[in-house]
This record gives sequence, structure tokens and C-alpha cells, in this order.
Amino acid sequence: MDASLHTMDNLFAQLGLPDDPVAIDSFIASHRPLAHGVALYRAPFWTAAQRAFLKEEIIEDADWAGVIDELNVRLS
Repeated sequence: MDASLHTMDNLFAQLGLPDDPVAIDSFIASHRPLAHGVALYRAPFWTAAQRAFLKEEIIEDADWAGVIDELNVRLS
């Protein structure tokens, strides 16, 4: 897949979450900050499928890794 398509909106859609800017900002506001030392994919608010996707993409430094890193920063 073209990496330029990997936006925050697309990431939220991939995760099965509402993907409009207001919903994304609301999600981030309600889940930040992550507990110190907790990896993004280990956060308790993900489903098992979301967790597996995030973990795989981060570990493999795959196409989604950049936008996942951006989400991690926004949740910090």
C-alpha cells in the first residue's frame, strides 16, 4: 500500500474507530496520557485485534509505523 495513504484518519479507520478529526481528537483526549512506560500497543483501551495490528506494524517498522508513532506522541 502507498505510505502516503497512511494518515491518522486512515489509521483510525483501519482500527475500526470513528475517523473524523473531532472523533480522533476526542479519543486522544480521553485516553491520554499513557501510563509511564506502557507501550502504545499495550494500552488497556485496545481490543485484541487492534493491539495485534499495532504491535505487528511497530515491530516490523511497517508502512503504518510512522502514523502509529504520531499517535503515540499525541497520547503522551
